[in-house]
Amino acid sequence: MTSVDGLLDEYQGYVLAYRLRRAVGGRVAPPGAQLTLAQYAGRRLERQTLARSLITRGMDAAQMRRLDTLSDELMFGFWLNPAEVAAFLRAAIREGSHPALGDPGAFAALLTHTERTRLGEAGVRRVCTHFLACFTLAAPMLDPDGLTDTFRRIEATRPPLFLDELAARG
Repeated sequence: MTSVDGLLDEYQGYVLAYRLRRAVGGRVAPPGAQLTLAQYAGRRLERQTLARSLITRGMDAAQMRRLDTLSDELMFGFWLNPAEVAAFLRAAIREGSHPALGDPGAFAALLTHTERTRLGEAGVRRVCTHFLACFTLAAPMLDPDGLTDTFRRIEATRPPLFLDELAARG
């Protein structure tokens, strides 16, 4: 995957996390509107600059709060960070849960009609398998083989770029 595709994949993950959090609602609902690709890229660059500054020069409390705010807004690490996944699932359960947390059909409903058509039936299954596998990262990390198997399943089902917002890129 090229670096551009990697960043687009990151945005795609953001959009699906946004849609899922909005569907669950309550306290896990994102506070603002979904970012466009351009808005996401701008905030991602700002976050990257702040993170680099933290490592090279350190930062004051206001900069640290901004870094945390950007990380939360971008849902940075939402799908592949076991601690983030576990925190989301605990919060989602407190909100009453949602069928998309375990049912592939309900998760597929997070995709637009155009995205489902673009992916086809097998592609939709792959997307659902991939993202639902990410939820298993929340399992206790006492079983390193289980965690390795989970990451292997996640990598084996990495979906192509399919979002409507990315289809027009040339």
